[in-house]
Amino acid sequence: MPERLPAIFFGHGSPIIAMKQNATTEAWRALMDAMPRPRAVLCISAHWMSRGIAVTGQVAPPTIHDFGGFPRAMHEFQYPAPGNVTLVRRVAELLAPDPVAATTQWGFDHGSWTVLMKALPDADVPLVQLSLDVSRRPAQHFEIGRRLRPLRDEGVLIMGSGNIVHNLGDVIRQDGVPPHDYAVAFSRAIKRAILADDHQTVIDFEKLGLAASRSVPTPDHFWPLLYVLGARHPDDEVSFAPDFIEYGSIDMTTVTLRPPHAA
Repeated sequence: MPERLPAIFFGHGSPIIAMKQNATTEAWRALMDAMPRPRAVLCISAHWMSRGIAVTGQVAPPTIHDFGGFPRAMHEFQYPAPGNVTLVRRVAELLAPDPVAATTQWGFDHGSWTVLMKALPDADVPLVQLSLDVSRRPAQHFEIGRRLRPLRDEGVLIMGSGNIVHNLGDVIRQDGVPPHDYAVAFSRAIKRAILADDHQTVIDFEKLGLAASRSVPTPDHFWPLLYVLGARHPDDEVSFAPDFIEYGSIDMTTVTLRPPHAA
């Protein structure tokens, strides 16, 4: 049997991270170096929303440059990881009777490849993306993660990619600016709940009031965290690294859930 793998939520931030080498990208690589090599990665990215549940079904999914206003070099990056038909079938099996559509109409968006080009730069681990079904409530996103949990014992890294705090309207595009008070308050509240294994507080994040509504003006970047927490085992150890807020309102916190015997 493969060794149980962690489940990780990456705070991916701006796509421009693809052009940087810094403490954040080094931390992402260190996370991968500290775990057994995955047989495959299942990524739930903030940047793929759909009606119904879908997965990338291609043998070689394309790299999607789903952004604008960045240097031309950003549009030249490729992350040529193979797909994995076996994993696609296994996801469909675990989520049955809910239908799972294997589509050729999507690929690897920047929520996956800007992280993985740093964490797994050789692009030699098969990758499948799972969409966010916009018709589902937060508790249902969490439940999908719970149903996917067996993958961790099958050599698959369950990876969410988004941000605990993601308010582009309040961004201050300057390095080193202090975070907004509401961003700090919300990030701390969510991390406290994660440490306490209080998944209900995270699911009901909107009940955290003004700090929640300003930190999560739209839920797309928050939902991937629910999948990772759904895949949690009771004895998982929790770590937050990197753990900071940039540009005032973009939380770069990465949440790692790892089995207690892991390095």
